[in-house]
Amino acid sequence: MNTNLKKNFYLKLAKAKRLISLKQCEEAFSFLEDAHVLGQRYIIPHTIAHIYMLKIGILQKDKKEIIGQLFRIPTGVLGSMVGILPVGNTGGSNVSPFKKMEIRDDLQKLLQ
Repeated sequence: MNTNLKKNFYLKLAKAKRLISLKQCEEAFSFLEDAHVLGQRYIIPHTIAHIYMLKIGILQKDKKEIIGQLFRIPTGVLGSMVGILPVGNTGGSNVSPFKKMEIRDDLQKLLQ
């Protein structure tokens, strides 16, 4: 992970964590989705994004999100290890874990 990508991943994560602490989970989740897109090719950042998505699921008592993240955490690790990933997938349980998605321009620039 290059320095600029890493910086932006952790910036998105920090914003999400702050919003979680303020109980603004929906807004936090959107930052985690961005972090997921930026970090999904790398085992540790990819896993961190899913762990915080799981935390939001737990805080909101959202069974679908909790179950989805419990599935995505181990499969995400494996996908990052072998390089088989649904590019652009935002990582939440509101989308199929296998669905490729278009990457927003601002995030795409960071991935180049």
